[in-house]
Amino acid sequence: MSAAPTSLSWFARHELTLAWRDFLAILTGGNRARGIGLAIFLAIVALVLHLMAYGLISPWAAEGIKADAETLVMLTGTGLLFWTVMLSQSLEAVTRIYYGRSDLDLVLSSPASSQRLFAVRAGSVMLTSVVFAGLLASPLINMLALFDGPHWLAAYGVVIAMGAVSTALSVGITMALFRMVGPRRTRFISQIVAAIIGAGFVIGVQAAAILYYGDFSRFALFQSEPIITAAPGADSVLWLPAKAAMGDRQALLLILAIGIGALALAITVSASSYARLAISAAGLNHVASQRRPSRRPFQARSQRQVLRVKEWRLLQRDPWLLSQTLMQILYLVPPALLLWMNFGATAGAYVVVVPVLVMAAGQLAGGLSWLAISGEDAHDLVTTAPVHPRTVLLAKIEAVLTVIAVVLLPLLLLMALSAPYPALVTALCAALSAGSATAIQLWFRMVAKRSMFRRRQVASRAATLSEAFASIMWAGTGALLTAQSWLALAPAIMAILVLVIAKLISPRRS
Repeated sequence: MSAAPTSLSWFARHELTLAWRDFLAILTGGNRARGIGLAIFLAIVALVLHLMAYGLISPWAAEGIKADAETLVMLTGTGLLFWTVMLSQSLEAVTRIYYGRSDLDLVLSSPASSQRLFAVRAGSVMLTSVVFAGLLASPLINMLALFDGPHWLAAYGVVIAMGAVSTALSVGITMALFRMVGPRRTRFISQIVAAIIGAGFVIGVQAAAILYYGDFSRFALFQSEPIITAAPGADSVLWLPAKAAMGDRQALLLILAIGIGALALAITVSASSYARLAISAAGLNHVASQRRPSRRPFQARSQRQVLRVKEWRLLQRDPWLLSQTLMQILYLVPPALLLWMNFGATAGAYVVVVPVLVMAAGQLAGGLSWLAISGEDAHDLVTTAPVHPRTVLLAKIEAVLTVIAVVLLPLLLLMALSAPYPALVTALCAALSAGSATAIQLWFRMVAKRSMFRRRQVASRAATLSEAFASIMWAGTGALLTAQSWLALAPAIMAILVLVIAKLISPRRS
């Protein structure tokens, strides 16, 4: 029996259908032949993650897992790491509810209830965040259930509660931004908030571990004696999620009630204004820009200079790119802090920091290069302009590499003051990593809209894998060069081979 039109179940089926199509498009790029290979790949990844979890859990379970202060602190800290990621993803998804979907005009102009639509879409945000976090946590939960008993499966209920709370908070933050700054700035600010939330707790834990224990590991803080000693008693409400994950039924029911109740309250309070805010957000695309004229006098520039400025302005104005790029930049804070703490010390700390910076350069260059080279909304305008295509490509590449240089330069200067050799190695390998990512994006370039930034990996799996492997190999080269080991030749040769293979398999162009 089919659901009645505009009912909750009807909207839910509509949203699930769209979500499933979006999921398949992101994973397969519209090519169903990739489904079997993708399933095999995901199965291998799941197996590897479970094997890694086995190595982590088996020694802990062998000693006996007890509900003591050490276990409660570790579980609570790890849960907070997962929850901040869920909150960041939920905030971005809730923002897309108001700004991102092209069917809003059709649905909101129909007799359907906008409140039901908002309730279903908020529920889909919660479901997405729960599935994402559940997949990440499933290896640990499954291994705990295998070694210590099935009561650990209650941790999946904790994930559901965490997803409900993160969605409720995301709805509240978005509504507050609409009230305080209006629809024009809400999308921009929400991306910054999402990036800070997503990386903030992880960076804070790493920073505390570096400051007090000189350890780059974020779990060192959770295992430290001062933190365990300062933790509240076992009857504190702070430990409710940890106790629920360990199988305490009363605690599990309580946090589920809190999470679902918070989400229901957020939906009830916010649903009535959804249509008005969504329409005002959609109307921004049709409002003429009211920029003030620049007071700076006109300056004659070369074609490449003008094109570079154009790329920088486009990157600056991209609201969805901001959270991705800002999060990658924020993750450079712990390496910078580790450099500061080990200023003038031996090269031991640099062996850890160098590959992190090299990987960050490659990842940041890959995303920016795709936007500059492939994500050109005015492709027809650029190709028909009286500018040579080579000049356009060179300007795009220069714009991307300049951004990478500006981001890494302060850290490289800090390293150079203390240890010139690791700084030189970092600069060389970061340039090679960023250059490799840019070259791969150039070889596999395609005509695409900037709005497809989230799906750029599906355009070519070969480009995505080549970019990742090249960055990893250059990071390994940097670490081994910093340690002054001749073994650095091996990953360097592998990186070059990856580039050669990527060039050979890239599409031929006339």
